[in-house]
Amino acid sequence: MKDLFPRPELLAPVGDFERLEAAIRYGADAVYLGSTEFGMRAASANFDIPALREAVGYAHERGVRLYLTCNTLPRNSEIDRMADFIREAGDAGVDAFIVSDIGVLKLVKRTLPDAEIHISTQTGVVNFLTACELYEMGAKRVVLARELSLDEIIEIRRRTPADLEIECFVHGAMCMSFSGRCVLSNYMTDRDANRGQCAQPCRWKYTLMEEKRPGQYFPVFEDETGTYILNAKDLCMLEHIDKLTKAGITSFKIEGRAKSSYYVATVINAYRIAMDDFFAHPDDWKLEPWLLDEVRKVSHRDYSTGFYFGRPDQGQRYENGGYIRNCDIVALVEGSDGGRIWCEQKNKFTEGDELELLQPGKKPVVITARGLQNMDGESIPDTRKAAEPFSMEAPEGITPVKGSILRKNITP
Repeated sequence: MKDLFPRPELLAPVGDFERLEAAIRYGADAVYLGSTEFGMRAASANFDIPALREAVGYAHERGVRLYLTCNTLPRNSEIDRMADFIREAGDAGVDAFIVSDIGVLKLVKRTLPDAEIHISTQTGVVNFLTACELYEMGAKRVVLARELSLDEIIEIRRRTPADLEIECFVHGAMCMSFSGRCVLSNYMTDRDANRGQCAQPCRWKYTLMEEKRPGQYFPVFEDETGTYILNAKDLCMLEHIDKLTKAGITSFKIEGRAKSSYYVATVINAYRIAMDDFFAHPDDWKLEPWLLDEVRKVSHRDYSTGFYFGRPDQGQRYENGGYIRNCDIVALVEGSDGGRIWCEQKNKFTEGDELELLQPGKKPVVITARGLQNMDGESIPDTRKAAEPFSMEAPEGITPVKGSILRKNITP
């Protein structure tokens, strides 16, 4: 039976090859990543041109599209190099270029006339007029500003060409400044957020100092613990897959190119299962509660729905500037046979510990660590040696695939 609504793309962030493998293994339809030039995540590992070519091949062999971020605001000194970079990336086979600068958009069109162009959220598209003009300039897709409500997105969809794709962030970190165009980092640390070098000063704790009282600091109180007035909560729209789909959004984008492969795997797995479940039950869909638990098992700040349902009243995380973390990944599964699970150690755990096994496309299962052995077949009491291969007994009926994850809850 034909779907009542077009199926949105699930778009995953990728910072290195390990995260690329995790994104694809756990259900991404497409990935976006940066090269070593012109991308908005200078701190990520990123891909030089040979690595980019390898990544494209890996993705395409598995039916996954790959988009390249070229969304910094380049300075004069960089422009002469940019045409060659675009040509090299095109030769590597990328499926689209994500750009924010109008000059770069035109340069891509001149250099590679048939290239697909996506307009970055850094451009700050908030209305149908701008979206239509960008479409006339050659854009295939616009990534809308994160400050839009769902009603505004619906209006943009209604008043733009049907073949203009609309991409929206649905999960991950939010910026305190408009669509990430922030000058705090540049001003305070000489690291330009618009060139992929943000030091995240919005996560820091601030006090007031009155001009005539130098050195006398006044705390900005939210409660007795103080406040982090610039620190935005993370976005999570997992419970609203149905509304996003019905709004006509083409691509659901997950933020997090600097996040771990565990983050990518867990979040993509949750959204993949939720999206597939919605299309299996579009008339009476409700999110399975365990899926919401899943996205709380990665490092995150308190979640909110951002601006989707109007101006957020509780959009800031006031308690501190750090992350909530209640799970450790303890091993990656390399394979299973003969009643044993073969793993690579990531963190220490002990014989008898209760673990969770996360497999692609499945609800996690609780297992007990039994029969730990090193690669010589000798019994070991724990997995204390970093990155050491080991094996353990496989519970009856469980044969996890390569890339499955073993994790352990952290006691508060």
